[in-house]
Amino acid sequence: MSLRFVAFSESFPLAREFRISRGAKTQADVVTVIITDGHYFGWGESVPYARYKESISSVLAQLESVKSDIAGIKDTNELLALLPAGSARNALDAALWDLRAKQTGKSVYALAGVPEVKRCYTAQTLSIDTPDNMARQAQELKQAPLIKIKLDNELVLERLAAISQASPKSRLIVDANEGWSPSQLNEWLPELKALNVALIEQPVPDTEDASLAGLNPDILLCADESCHTSENIDTLAKYYQAVNIKLDKTGGLTEGIRTLKKAKDANMQVMVGCMVGSSLAMAPAFCLCESVQFVDLDGPLLVAKDRDDGFAFDNGRMQQPSPFLWGLPGQYGQQFLAKRWQALHEEETL
Repeated sequence: MSLRFVAFSESFPLAREFRISRGAKTQADVVTVIITDGHYFGWGESVPYARYKESISSVLAQLESVKSDIAGIKDTNELLALLPAGSARNALDAALWDLRAKQTGKSVYALAGVPEVKRCYTAQTLSIDTPDNMARQAQELKQAPLIKIKLDNELVLERLAAISQASPKSRLIVDANEGWSPSQLNEWLPELKALNVALIEQPVPDTEDASLAGLNPDILLCADESCHTSENIDTLAKYYQAVNIKLDKTGGLTEGIRTLKKAKDANMQVMVGCMVGSSLAMAPAFCLCESVQFVDLDGPLLVAKDRDDGFAFDNGRMQQPSPFLWGLPGQYGQQFLAKRWQALHEEETL
C-alpha cells in the first residue's frame, strides 16, 4: 500500500517562562506528522529550532516538498537521502517508525534492535534566573538525582553555589548554550567540580571547539550544538569527552542510532537530549536511554499540559506507562489518529 502523510503545527504553553543564554520562550511550537498506509496510522513530533535556521514554516515546507516521494518508501533509511538532518526528517522518521510498529505487530525496540527501556532517570532543567530563584526551583525538585542548569556568562558561580546548597545531593549538569569564552571556561573549571558539576554542555561556541584541545578537564565536556550526526563524531572526539544526541539534530531515531554507535566506538560518553516538546517528541529518543550515561528528556515537565498517555515522571524517574502514545503494536491511538487525519483533510478542502 502506498503511504501518505499530513504535517501541521501545534503549540504547547509552558508551565513557566523558559530562559537560556539565547533568549526566553513561553510556549513550545512543534510540527506533528501523521502517516498512513490507508489502514494503519503512525505519528511523530519535532521541534524546529531557530539556532539551526529552522522555523515552523520552513519545516512544513520541507515536508511538503517530499510528499510525492513518500508513497513507495519501505524503510526509514531511505529518508536519509530524501531529507537533510533536522527536525523535518525527525518528525517523518518518528511517524514512520510508529507506523511500522502497527503494521508489523512489533515494538520499535524490536524493529530497531535496541534494548527495551523500562525506566530511567532524566535530568530536570532549571532555566536562567536569579541565584535565589534558581535555588527555589532546585528545592522544588526535592533532591532530584540529576539537575540540569541553563546558564549564561553572568553570576555563574553564584548561581551554582545557591543551587548546590539548596540541593546538595543532586549531580549537576551545566548547559551554557555556547555562552562562555574559552578563558571563562578555564577560569571557572576548578571551582565547578567542588559544586558537584558532572558535565558541561557546549561551553564555547561551535566555532571555537578547537580551543578545548588538550584541556583534559576533571569534568566531562559535552558537545551539543556542535554534534548533529555520526559524521561529526571523529572531529568532536578530539575536543570533547561526551556528545548530546538530539533527534531534532540527527534527523530522527534512524540516524540517532548510528550516531550513538559511532560515539561509543570513539569511547565517548553520551547524553540523549531534547528540545522543549511533548511526550510524543521524547518517545523515539527514550529508545536510546538504556545505552547512554546521561538522559535529558524532561520536555514534558516543562509544558503546562502534556499529550494524553505520555511519560510518567516521579522525582526524575521517567517511565513509559501503559497505554502509551507511540511505538508499540496494537490498535491504541488508531481511532484518534484516523479522526485527526480526516479532520485535517476536511480543513484543507474548505
